[in-house]
Amino acid sequence: MKLYKIIGAIFWSMFIYMGAMAQQLEKFPAKYDPQTIGLKVTSKFINSPYLLYGSTIAYSEVCTWYGALSFAGITKNAEIKTQLVARFEPFFKDKKRMVPIHDNVDHSVFGALPLALYLHTGVKDYLPFGKLYADNQWQVPEGVKLADSIKGYVKQGLSWQTRLWIDDMYMITLLQVQAFRATGNKEYINRAANEMVFYLKQLQKPNGLFYHAPDVPFYWGRGNGWMAAGMTELLKSLPKDNPDRAFILTKYKLMMRSLLKYQSSDGMWRQLIDDPASWVESSCTGMFTYAMLSGVKHGWLAGKRYNAAARKGWFSLVEHLDEAGNITGVCEGTNKKSDRQYYLDRKQITGDFHGQAPVLWCAFALLEK
Repeated sequence: MKLYKIIGAIFWSMFIYMGAMAQQLEKFPAKYDPQTIGLKVTSKFINSPYLLYGSTIAYSEVCTWYGALSFAGITKNAEIKTQLVARFEPFFKDKKRMVPIHDNVDHSVFGALPLALYLHTGVKDYLPFGKLYADNQWQVPEGVKLADSIKGYVKQGLSWQTRLWIDDMYMITLLQVQAFRATGNKEYINRAANEMVFYLKQLQKPNGLFYHAPDVPFYWGRGNGWMAAGMTELLKSLPKDNPDRAFILTKYKLMMRSLLKYQSSDGMWRQLIDDPASWVESSCTGMFTYAMLSGVKHGWLAGKRYNAAARKGWFSLVEHLDEAGNITGVCEGTNKKSDRQYYLDRKQITGDFHGQAPVLWCAFALLEK
């Protein structure tokens, strides 16, 4: 009987501890209230013009839109949801020309948006719109000539859009995970997991971080942020019996442990994560904070240090928001280059959607039960 009492006491203590940890991520001073911040940033997005890369919708707009929909859903804000739906309707009509084709990861992630709209509204027209992108990410279009390396990837069951940039692991993952969430078809999430394992094996370093690409030996902040957020989205929906789950979760935890070492005293992470001479950057800070918040909320991460780092990261993000709901200190769009100074010299932008999006993801994660 004594043994049972001891075991019971241990479990009860763990329950109390986890409850206290969760409470620390639910109670904030008014200035840092996630519902207030989420509403401000969402309203800013709704009142912004469409962001185009070339002539079509930019992936960073898709990511911000996804965050705004998630926020509207968890706060049950019907007015905001209506406005976000209305923003999409012209793509069926006079703004069809803005819809990206599905020829690379940055264009194809657009498909995650109609899938998210389907999940939030149940309107059937959105489902085939989004599925087309998810399906075509694995079906090589007729007439497309693939490089030999890409042909090799396809033979391994990987996407023909594979290119081994760490950015890809949000773009591919979000689309395939949304397709799974919308349809329940495990083929989508299984191949996303398989793709993630391939990228992890190819790109993750022993310290848990990632070079921007195999030929670029720098731990670029936002690139690593895309990987952290991609693993997070995948783990949130990946079935417990998926054979790749344990490996992905182990690699996620390895990355989170490493990130703890590099968080600055004010809660931010840097443009080059491990470079103390590098400037603090908002988009990667938002992405890492989202990954840690989700890890704490879903029980993947245990211990006061993750809770404290996530809370500190959120505070630092809010401190970088201006009165209009624009986040400051966001690295401009960045190609890969094997040159440290190239990353240090990137412009810092205010209100860039690369930074707005993860603020909304964090607000959602903080409100998630």
